[in-house]
Amino acid sequence: MRLDRLTLTNFKNIGEADLEFSPKINCLLGNNGMGKSNMLDAVYFLSFCKSFTGVTDQMLLKSGEDFAIARGCYVRKDTPEELTLGLTRGKRKSLKRGGKEYSRLSEHIGLFPLVLVTPADIDLIKGVSEERRRWMDMVISQGDRRYLDALIRYSTALEQRNRLLRDGVTDRALYEAIEMQMDFTASYLHEARIKWVDELQTLFERYYAAIAGGSGEDVHLTYRSFLDTSDDGTLTSLLEANRLRDAALRHTSVGPHRDDIEMTLNGMPMKRTASQGQCKTFTTALRFAQYEFLHRASGMRPLLLLDDIFDKLDSSRVERIMNMVTGDDFGQIFITDTNRTHLDEIMARTAGEYRMWSVDNGKFSEDSRI
Repeated sequence: MRLDRLTLTNFKNIGEADLEFSPKINCLLGNNGMGKSNMLDAVYFLSFCKSFTGVTDQMLLKSGEDFAIARGCYVRKDTPEELTLGLTRGKRKSLKRGGKEYSRLSEHIGLFPLVLVTPADIDLIKGVSEERRRWMDMVISQGDRRYLDALIRYSTALEQRNRLLRDGVTDRALYEAIEMQMDFTASYLHEARIKWVDELQTLFERYYAAIAGGSGEDVHLTYRSFLDTSDDGTLTSLLEANRLRDAALRHTSVGPHRDDIEMTLNGMPMKRTASQGQCKTFTTALRFAQYEFLHRASGMRPLLLLDDIFDKLDSSRVERIMNMVTGDDFGQIFITDTNRTHLDEIMARTAGEYRMWSVDNGKFSEDSRI
């Protein structure tokens, strides 16, 4: 899959932009805060119907404007496709594919696969378990429609149970009815997560070793689930056993919504022992493994967005990453950086398959020195 053209109007600090892309490498050069990452965010939004920064839709509108539009022209499985995102102040966002609006935005997830590597990925290591669950759910959902449906159903039932707990309801029959729905979907989520972590581990180890240069460091991912502590392997028994405790807490304390991924380096927790360079290598390897997983699941090469990827990496690891992303294992790539040297070195490897823009206060000008 590739993105041939992107047209933006009033998106964040970008008033107007109309960019035609190379099928291989596309570079955005400029100081921080100029709009490089905002362009990547528009591409991300077209795939996931939300910003990767976590801000509300209304905050994506350019200051003083009441609407924003992002239009992408793709080639997906050798077929031209057009996506159009419309944002209007005070109204519901609209996403159209081929001019037809989705009735449910969840139907769109996974159809235009994308992997983003950003400095905020450090939250996968240092952040709370919710960050890792969100990442896990986002990746699996792109390749498994049943998983996304189960996740939505589980979340709905979870909110219903939490509402009963907050309201002080004690009717056992009501709890049992909701918990039955939670148990059915939790089983599928649990099995899919186990399978995914096992598959990702193999890919991840290979990428980490390649980036680290065969340092001999042992990196590992372990899925920690509450269902593994259940005597009979069901969520129902856990929910029933914790019902009085949950009533006191006024929320559901066990279940897939509390699971986590343990990340270790040489048997020790990453968040406590790893250096900045090791953390950056770890998260980059995770994203590259995610890329290969989605490639296998979708039959397409996802778009790869690299936002300030070289920060906190030594020159040898930068070199290895550049060798990887310019090779045949990756498709179309978008790179942002403040350092022209990195981008020039990348483009020197691409045999002409690249384009570069300078970005200044939301304005994009193709670099004339190419």
